[in-house]
Amino acid sequence: MTGSPVRRRLVRPFYGWWIVAAAVVVQALPAGLLQQAYGAYVVLLEREFGWSRTTLSGAFSIVRMEEGLLGPAQGWLLDRLGPRFVMRIGTVIFSAGFFLFARIDSVAGFYAAFTVMAIGASMAGFLSITTAIVNWFDQKRSMAMGIALLGTAVGGLLLPLVVLGLEAWGWRTMANVSGAVILAVGLPFVQIIRHRPDQYGLLPDGRLPDAPFARADGTPLAPEEPASFTARDAMRTRAFWFISLAHTGSVLVVSVVMVHFVAYATTSLGYSLSAAAGIVTLQTVTNLIGRPLGGWVADRTSSRLVTAVAMLAHAVALLLLAFATAPWMVIAFALLNGLAWGARVPVIVSMRAEYFGSRSFGAIMGLSSLVVTFGGVIAPIAAAWAYDATESYTISFAILAVLAGLGSLFLLFLPKPGQAPATAGA
Repeated sequence: MTGSPVRRRLVRPFYGWWIVAAAVVVQALPAGLLQQAYGAYVVLLEREFGWSRTTLSGAFSIVRMEEGLLGPAQGWLLDRLGPRFVMRIGTVIFSAGFFLFARIDSVAGFYAAFTVMAIGASMAGFLSITTAIVNWFDQKRSMAMGIALLGTAVGGLLLPLVVLGLEAWGWRTMANVSGAVILAVGLPFVQIIRHRPDQYGLLPDGRLPDAPFARADGTPLAPEEPASFTARDAMRTRAFWFISLAHTGSVLVVSVVMVHFVAYATTSLGYSLSAAAGIVTLQTVTNLIGRPLGGWVADRTSSRLVTAVAMLAHAVALLLLAFATAPWMVIAFALLNGLAWGARVPVIVSMRAEYFGSRSFGAIMGLSSLVVTFGGVIAPIAAAWAYDATESYTISFAILAVLAGLGSLFLLFLPKPGQAPATAGA
């Protein structure tokens, strides 16, 4: 066992980077096969069953709702049993959801299948992965998070392949193929994930036990200085709620774009399904660029500044989409929204560890997800309801743009990280 790449104290590269690499692959599966592909499924299901946009959007909201409702319990399990245990179970459930989806013929079955997929995707995805990354990195946390969460952007690059499969084989066969891919690819990469470096005689960032510890700007920092809040103590702070509300503002934009962009492009703008998928791919490219770039900049400047700028960029991008009258406006939306999305995600997640420490990160992030989920659940349904009533997305997109811009205000009043209360270690 001492020869294992995890067990050896002096190992290059640091094992945490192997976890980051595995996280990219694992994150790409729900992003590419479910989240990014959902809009394409909506078009085909609407054609076959004649279901309304509100009905179809409701299933995506189930995915978001499950993430929030599972968050506290999942966070508790992650802090105690480790990410790999939770992710193994989640991968199997996620795969089973696709096999069930391939056999649905009613709204009830559709919602049941997406409930199963949502539970599995949540357990195998974002919260589990970010908990592992937070535990394995300190100084390079935002950068590591940015690279690990490239998986959601890489998943977007799978969309043209998914669309090809949908057009060639039909949505039922593509659902079965997706379930098989999740098992064949997901389970082996989940095996690479580990919980905490100290369980293997390592320190975060690959530091040696006697190595100096400093912030990214070079300021000395004692190893015991970072705050270590319990979930209960974190919820008593203004920072917890301000970060959660800012995160919610950005999720409003992301969730609506995921669900409605393809339908909007193919109906209101007259694009083909393949052309709409191409715009999503363009957004994905800038998303890919933004993930490590946002993390790199945040580690060297201010996580609050990076997130506030990204929120404003979300608002401008959605306004461009709402009032698009020319192709350049749609292209500008894709470039700007993708970059903002990519830069924001790793930074706003890492902010929880920056403000509250890593020891109870899973529980804190899980509780925060209850707040964030509200936006992800309500926004797509509200946009669908507005479309069904007016046959237009313009008003919905404009309102969401304003809300995203207002979300940046919470970051302006965000206090600096503080010391954990004395009860936190109890």
